[in-house]
Parts: sequence; structure tokens; C-alpha cells
Amino acid sequence: MPASISPPNGRKSTSKIPEKIPDSTNLPRILCLHGGGVNATIFEAQSRSLIRHLQHSFRLVWAEAPFFCDPHPDVIRVYGTYGPFRRWVRWLDQHSEIDSESCIEEIGYSLRTAMEEDDRAGGTGQWVGLMGFSQGAKLSASLLLEQQAREDKAVRERKAGTDTGPIGIPGLDWRFGVLLAGRAPLINLNPDVQKSAALVPAANVAESFEFVKEVDDEAILRNPTIHVHGLADPGLALHRRLLDEYCDKGSTRLIEWDGAHRIAIKGSDVEPIVSCIYDVASEAGIRVVRTV
Repeated sequence: MPASISPPNGRKSTSKIPEKIPDSTNLPRILCLHGGGVNATIFEAQSRSLIRHLQHSFRLVWAEAPFFCDPHPDVIRVYGTYGPFRRWVRWLDQHSEIDSESCIEEIGYSLRTAMEEDDRAGGTGQWVGLMGFSQGAKLSASLLLEQQAREDKAVRERKAGTDTGPIGIPGLDWRFGVLLAGRAPLINLNPDVQKSAALVPAANVAESFEFVKEVDDEAILRNPTIHVHGLADPGLALHRRLLDEYCDKGSTRLIEWDGAHRIAIKGSDVEPIVSCIYDVASEAGIRVVRTV
């Protein structure tokens, strides 16, 4: 069973956030992937409470998805003027069709652009983690799984290294993923290597996917992942399916909170999440400044 943390009611804050925000130039970097029907600016605004903590240990980089779409209904009231709105993959039938190869190329280009732009902005830290919300969490886990598939292939073929994968940047080594309301199934981002029927093709509408009876080993993610589930989220069953069926039990941490389909803001909800991120990062050999 994954480690599970539920913030107790009435929990007092144990926050010890430093007053001075550090220069993030050399900090390890986390690539942040927004959900469907929003954009990087909105995701950054929604994550403001997480940022207050994480900016002392990580440089957070906010990527824009490649495809335009209508705003997600949940963000219209607050962020309705923050367009254009974007998506990584199709989740509605009315979204424009695209073949899997082109979709993967567009996703890779968008991620590579964000990473290279941050290099030009002065970032020099190693890329260590992925953090995504909703569709961005699904993509984050899928990127981790694609990396794992290339690593497994290199072992089978007794190669010293791996190909670059969809992002196209040599030497990337994602060490963990923070999956905020991420749902199954995962996306096949490398059809030449990944053959599992448990993965949805990048061209398809994920919500129409017919799940297999049992997820095979090739589609089970072994890299460390933190799963954040809102207990009032209407997609909770699919979030739990990602955790229970697509991730190795020994590599996951679960945090549940009394929220809907959104990102935690209140300190008592946020602190267990960032504490868990610090734990996982430390276990991966990354030095952190603990703020809780």
C-alpha cells in the first residue's frame, strides 16, 4: 500500500518559510504542466501556496500546452479573461483530430521550448521533477513512464545510454513526479518502444478509453510519484485507478484532502504536500530547504 497522509482537522501550521526568497538560478528545476482548458499563467496563480514553500528549494518552470481550446468550466469565473486556453491532448470529441506522431511532436516541442527558454533566462540547475495538475498530471506520469520504457529497453539491449525521447533534450533524468488530481489511463508517448494496450494513444480521447482487465508490467510506473487526491473531486475514481493500477505500490505516496477538482491553497492542506515533496526529493539525493 502507498504511504497515505490526510491532514487532520484543526491542524496547526508548522510553517517556517524563510523571509528571503533565494536566487533560483542554480536550484534544481521542476517542470510544471497545467491542466486542460487553462494555461501556464493560470496554473502558476493556482499554485501560489505551493510556490511560497517550493521556491526555496526548486526553480519552478511553467510550460504552455501546444493546442488551443475553450476554457475549462471550473476556471471561467475567476480566470475567464486569462486566455488563450490550452490543452495537451484531446479530452472531448469536438477537439480537433490529430495523429499520435504529430501530437507527441507538438507536446515535445512545447516542453523543450519552455526548458530552453528557462536556460536562456539563466536557469542552470538540473531538471529533477515534473509537477502537473489534472491533464498535466496525466502527462507528467506518462513522461516518467516513457523515460522508464527507454531505460528498460537500454538494459535489454545492453546499451550504455538511452535516446532522448519526445522532449529531445539529451541527458534528462526525471527523478519524481507530483501528480495533482492525475487520472488514468496514461498516454503512450513513444509507440516505437511502448506496446502496452493499457496506454491510450496520444491521438485518442482519453475519456473514451476502454480499460484493460489487468495493466501489464510495461505500463506500471516505478519512479517515485506523489499523488494528491481531493476527496470531493468528481474524478476521484480515475485518480485512484492511476495510483492503484498504473503505479508500483512501493514507489507512491498518497495525500488526501477535503477538496474538489482544484489545487490546495490553505496552509493546513498545502503543508503535507510540500513535506512529502521534500521527503521524496531528499530520498532522490536532492538537497532541500524544509519549510514545514
